[in-house]
Amino acid sequence: MNLTWIDITVIIVYLSITVVLGLVLKKLAQKDKQSYLLGSNRLPWYMLGLSNASGMFDISGTMWLVTLTFVYGLKSIWIPWLWPVFNQIFLMVYLSAWLRRSKVTTGAEWITTRFGSDRGAVLSHNIVIVFALISCLGFMGYGFVGLGKFVEIFIPWEVIQPYMPFDLPIEYVPHFYGIIITAFAVFYTLLGGMLSIVWADVLQYFVMTISSLVIGIIAMNAMGANVLNVPDGWYSPFFGLHLNLDWTGIIGEVNDKIRSDGYSVFSMFFSLMLLKGILVSAAGPAPNYDMQKILSTKSPREASLMSGFVTVVLMPVRYFMLAGFAILGLLFYEKLDLIVGGRIDFEQVLPSAIHEFAPVGLLGLLIAGLMAAFMGTFSGTLNAAQAYIINDVYLKYINPSAPKNKLKIVNYISGLSVVLVSTVIGFFARDVNDLLQWIVSALFGSYMVSNVLKWYWWRFNGHGYFWGMMAGIIAALIFPYVFRGTLDLYYFPLIVVVSLAGALIATYATRPTDELTLKSFYTSVRPWGFWKPILEKVREQDAGFKENKNFSRDMMNVLIGAIWQIAIMALPVYLILLRWNGVAVTAMLIILTTLLLWKTWYKKLDE
Repeated sequence: MNLTWIDITVIIVYLSITVVLGLVLKKLAQKDKQSYLLGSNRLPWYMLGLSNASGMFDISGTMWLVTLTFVYGLKSIWIPWLWPVFNQIFLMVYLSAWLRRSKVTTGAEWITTRFGSDRGAVLSHNIVIVFALISCLGFMGYGFVGLGKFVEIFIPWEVIQPYMPFDLPIEYVPHFYGIIITAFAVFYTLLGGMLSIVWADVLQYFVMTISSLVIGIIAMNAMGANVLNVPDGWYSPFFGLHLNLDWTGIIGEVNDKIRSDGYSVFSMFFSLMLLKGILVSAAGPAPNYDMQKILSTKSPREASLMSGFVTVVLMPVRYFMLAGFAILGLLFYEKLDLIVGGRIDFEQVLPSAIHEFAPVGLLGLLIAGLMAAFMGTFSGTLNAAQAYIINDVYLKYINPSAPKNKLKIVNYISGLSVVLVSTVIGFFARDVNDLLQWIVSALFGSYMVSNVLKWYWWRFNGHGYFWGMMAGIIAALIFPYVFRGTLDLYYFPLIVVVSLAGALIATYATRPTDELTLKSFYTSVRPWGFWKPILEKVREQDAGFKENKNFSRDMMNVLIGAIWQIAIMALPVYLILLRWNGVAVTAMLIILTTLLLWKTWYKKLDE
């Protein structure tokens, strides 16, 4: 264990600050429901953007991205489209504004603005709660697995076991560490709500920025003094039908990793990933911490600015760090300890590289920052889960007139219950990639169809929403067992077909949403799409009502924004690799796309 007293002090000080934040902000957060769940809609967009970026700088995702960069090189910049990472562009261009215009507290509450209060709307409301809680629990369990793996390499069990009154099987040591760190996140989240989450995230962002700069510079210096041995094609972001990365004679075990990932036929993988990414992005944010940050903004304009700001503050810093660690891992591979349970685990590249290359002081700062990154993701997701339980279950069905003191107790009980269940899920996850693939491919596939149709098609109703979601969720739970050994993304189209069938059959088998609800939704949110019958009804009462004709402009900005985002991701990787041609090309792309977005998006925000 390389932790010095300086590193340990840094970690303790950081964890103590999070506790203090929860205690200091407790009184403000518990003034009312709006204060606790949305920070009273008073937080500035740039703070929420930093917080959102910080929450996305999670430890499990960072471990996964370092592994991808290590294995796939520049081609790895496409793989985060699995999330899809470019959903932030759709949000920036138009969807954040549409969502914020609803003036609701959660995504489930939003359902009433679109489908009203009939039986279909009630069913839709309930299925969103179910999906939100499943996805929140999945993300918390996913983070839990990554955190434990990360801490284990710095604090081996054999070091602390003599001081413990019990022993643990080696496979459950990461879970023990996860429980300990989770306790801090639970403390400040339950006490301070959204306010403490945002302030803790902003602090964590600056810690991670400092750490990223130091690690990136160390990696650049190492690149200048050593030769990087990687296969042909590793330096290029372009690809053909097959991946064609052969690690034989370099690090042969990486070939096994590529086969197990299922990315070898890269063009098919990329096509499915792009299709899924566009559809999921067009559906709007899933009901998790990202949606809650959008709903916490002051106005639709600030919601758009916040979503755009996430790319600006997250991608350069994150990719400078992860590329730095991946390059250090490749240059000095023989120094890394990647053996876990008798097999090579490439998800250990990040913690092992930190262990080996981070200097005294920075080691403590990195560990504290990455632990805090986990805490930020965990706490934001926990806050979202609490919002659904309190706002959409307890206040809606159990005790609508609950006093503040009662709500405070329910906040605590619901938060602790969610943490316990997510911890159990973490115990059953084999590794980070398994859980991640199921969440982003199978589970999000079930969410997609109903949530695309709700924005863009007037005839879609609450029954269609419910049965589309229900069919998709059932398929997402069953298909992993039907298609054992298959990458979740490859049966994603089947989930879409099942979900679409459920949505269309139920929609046409039942009556449309009532006209008053549709007109209210259309005039407040002002979506484009297939809304002509409702537009005509609105104009019967208001002949001067202006239709949203921005579809072409929005789609053009989405394309420009996606190029802008991928260039921002690639620039720091080229910089650390000292590939100056790549730096020049990506920098020019960033400048050009930024100017275009300033003219075609930013200057039009007030419209």
